[in-house]
Amino acid sequence: MTAGSLRIEGVYTAYDRADVLTDVSLVAAPGAITCLLGSNGSGKTTLIRSILGLTRPRAGRIFFGDVELTQLPTHRIVRQGIACIPEGRKVFPRLSVEENLRLGAYAEQRDAAIRGRFDAVYAVFPRLAERRAQVAGTMSGGEQAMVSIGRGLMGAPRLLLVDEPSLGLAPLLVKENFAVLRRINEQGIAVFLVEQNVRQTLAIAHRGYVLSKGRVVASGSAEELGRDAQVQQAYFGVSGGTP
Repeated sequence: MTAGSLRIEGVYTAYDRADVLTDVSLVAAPGAITCLLGSNGSGKTTLIRSILGLTRPRAGRIFFGDVELTQLPTHRIVRQGIACIPEGRKVFPRLSVEENLRLGAYAEQRDAAIRGRFDAVYAVFPRLAERRAQVAGTMSGGEQAMVSIGRGLMGAPRLLLVDEPSLGLAPLLVKENFAVLRRINEQGIAVFLVEQNVRQTLAIAHRGYVLSKGRVVASGSAEELGRDAQVQQAYFGVSGGTP
């Protein structure tokens, strides 16, 4: 498969009759880290659900490369080369580390390919190689975050959707996770990073968007967003300057 951009065009998504997303348009370029910033309740997770076909937009279109995702079932969207690291990690607590990872490659039937993917994940997370037989529910939050990211990588994605990776983690673990996301991106995997942690996110992102009350209110390079007065006021409590 060739690389493709994620394109969201004029998306409206509603729960019951209330719009959560209003005329959202954005592009996540191939090979880049694109971030979506926003506070709780801004609609960030709803956008992830719309991309994955879990909550259908009532209007607008979503593309990955030349393929329109808007009406595809979730399993076909995933097979386009999209993987999701969900908010709160959500490992299978009674399965081992290796069993959790194996589920990420459910669509791959070739044993050699699966072994290669295990090797690649264990190269990123050596601690998981050491604890491959450990029951995931007995691991720390930081280790479960590794399992969740590793499980996403087992699908050999072209685009990784990452929903709030800093949630509930200590600052040192957050820093480690963001460093891992940068390394993953350096391997050629595009990352769409949905976050509230603005400083860490803008430090690794190439381009980003700001979502407020379901609307995109700012966009630009990471450097431009870091200088944007509206972003400064919303996230840093100042009216200008560099965060």
